[in-house]
Amino acid sequence: MMVCTFSLPSLVHAEWQAVEKTHTYAISGQTGAELYASIGERGPKVGGMVRAIAHTDFKLTWTRKYEPQDNNACTLVSAKPKLIITYTLPKPSKPLQGAMAQNWETFISGVRSHELVHGDFIKDLVKAIESTSVGLSVDADPNCRKIRAELTRRLGELSVAQRQRSRDFDRVELSDGGNIHQLILNLVNGAGSR
Repeated sequence: MMVCTFSLPSLVHAEWQAVEKTHTYAISGQTGAELYASIGERGPKVGGMVRAIAHTDFKLTWTRKYEPQDNNACTLVSAKPKLIITYTLPKPSKPLQGAMAQNWETFISGVRSHELVHGDFIKDLVKAIESTSVGLSVDADPNCRKIRAELTRRLGELSVAQRQRSRDFDRVELSDGGNIHQLILNLVNGAGSR
């Protein structure tokens, strides 16, 4: 007799894809210092307080199917995410010239790459939510109420871990000598910036 097994969460992962959007905000200036100053004035506010160069945000909704079981338990049999990731990046309002155009392209490419890592962390979170969710079963829950509280508890832990991972990444990237720090220095001090 042959027994075949499969991992339902793996199949579910293949069924969805994140929608990724990029929004820009206008900055002004023709030198690196002017552009960076404009970013400081107009960049997205993170946490409603601190301006950032760029920001990655997301909207995540789920379609979940809970099924009562014959043994009085409730099982989450499917969970399909809808994930929209939005990257907010600066964009000069006027074309840049010569070396400054090249310096800007190096800067914004590095910033975009940084934000894409945040996007990957968000996708990893959604995959972890799927793995934790699909197949979750709670005993003595014929009306499928207890399972929702248990799921909320577990997902809260995953969310906290994802936010910490993102903060740790930013701490390294923004530290003295870190990638973003270097991109800023090169933009402000690079050829064509004065």
